[in-house]
Amino acid sequence: MGTQKKEKQRRVKQNDTRDGNLRVKGENFYRDAKKIKHLNMYKQGRAIRNAKGDIIKAADLQSTDAPIARVDPNRKWFGNTRVIAQDALSHFREAMGEKKDDSYQVLLKRNKLPMSLLDEKDRTESPTAKIVETESFASTFGPKQQRKKPRVAASSLEDLMTSAEQDHTTFSEKQELDATLGLMGGSILDKDDFTQEAKEAIFHKGQSKRIWNELYKVIDSSDVVIHVLDARDPLGTRCASVEKYIKEECSHKHLIYVLNKCDLVPTWVAAAWVKHLSKSYPTLAFHASITNSFGKGSLIQLLRQFSTLHSDRKQISVGFIGYPNTGKSSIINTLRKKKVCTVAPIPGETKVWQYITLMKRIFLIDCPGIVPPSAKDTESDILFRGVVRVEHVSNPEQYIPDMLKKCERKHLERTYEIKGWSKFEEDPSLLEQASIEFIELIARKGGRLLKGGEPDESGVAKQILNDFNRGKIPWFVPPPQDDEVRTGEDKKAGYKRKRAEKDESPLKKAKVEQQQQEEGAENEADENEDEEAEEG
Repeated sequence: MGTQKKEKQRRVKQNDTRDGNLRVKGENFYRDAKKIKHLNMYKQGRAIRNAKGDIIKAADLQSTDAPIARVDPNRKWFGNTRVIAQDALSHFREAMGEKKDDSYQVLLKRNKLPMSLLDEKDRTESPTAKIVETESFASTFGPKQQRKKPRVAASSLEDLMTSAEQDHTTFSEKQELDATLGLMGGSILDKDDFTQEAKEAIFHKGQSKRIWNELYKVIDSSDVVIHVLDARDPLGTRCASVEKYIKEECSHKHLIYVLNKCDLVPTWVAAAWVKHLSKSYPTLAFHASITNSFGKGSLIQLLRQFSTLHSDRKQISVGFIGYPNTGKSSIINTLRKKKVCTVAPIPGETKVWQYITLMKRIFLIDCPGIVPPSAKDTESDILFRGVVRVEHVSNPEQYIPDMLKKCERKHLERTYEIKGWSKFEEDPSLLEQASIEFIELIARKGGRLLKGGEPDESGVAKQILNDFNRGKIPWFVPPPQDDEVRTGEDKKAGYKRKRAEKDESPLKKAKVEQQQQEEGAENEADENEDEEAEEG
């Protein structure tokens, strides 16, 4: 039997140029593979028999022999649930429940753990429909039913009052939010007796849909989220709603606080705020400056640790969020040690998010400042946080009284080198008069007078508010009182802090009076104990 190559050579030698297959005679000479496959199809439906007619191999799908499976069948194939024993579930909840809320412990590969078992709500807290207590079964479902659908109401007056308060709170927040965003009218009056619609449009800055879209893009793209706070008012510049969203919807992302502008407050104030905020999330004190910074090494070392934790990734992204004018772009410039982001002492300088390369494995994301809407914040609070530009505010002199209450008299006298306005600390009714006298003194000292020798109150008030926001006037929100018992070196540090607090705190008199009252109460208790001991 020849081969295909020899057959071709034979045709060439014999000058045979006929078209046709070069098949060699033999097995399947007249049938190709496709034809054979088609013919074998007809044989698969019949049983194979021997010469006697006995079935050697049964036809397909007609065999009575037990199949031999390569893999043992399992009921897990037919569902998406897993079964866990009760003791294993209790152990998992106890072990992971403590570490889940600890911001100083990082849980790697969180998506591979059944974290939903930890977030399961207690059955006692879940709302239950107490239908039978509200209305009897016969009048609801029996042949004497009075309506098609039962009325599910509160089972007691306490439940009714609780639900009514919750509905009222929800309605008030929704109405406040809608009024703030300009979607619909609100009728709730605040303490200044005007509605949200009557407030200036400038106080709605930082709440537009565009800025919130930028915020969510930054959060979605970041592995580590840095919340930048102002050291002068950390709780005022804290976005609780954003933190709640990250904790519930993006629990695998890391959140840390950076207390910026700590050079504008005393050292003990910054240390106290760092200790207070560290109970919630890791907190670092920072002073943004390209030439003379503070806290830069600690922040870079922390970011390196996060990049080491995510060693399975090529790089990590670090997003900066927070209120406007808190120094997000300045921190990025400090880390890069050159001007890579535009900065200005006015809010709204950053318009869109942008990526900045810090090193090979760490990228930084700058975000525009956002202002979560809140029903508790007044116009003065919004203005003092640096959210709006003072030059766009009408009648800025009306915010000077609130500013005077935040600052100490000696700091104002030292800054503007003036004296002699009314002492409203002793008589609060003189606050309005003191603010007018304060503005007039600064106007006459700087020569800012209008026609007829009248002081330029609006221009001077804008200058004062700008100095207040930019750190020229010393002020800060006192940190919460620390009741922790200290020993050793910590006790000495606590004494130093109290000494500095006694000298610099604006609440000096109130704290001294409180200490005197506590000491008097302790002395009375000691005297009573001595008298009882003598009588015994």
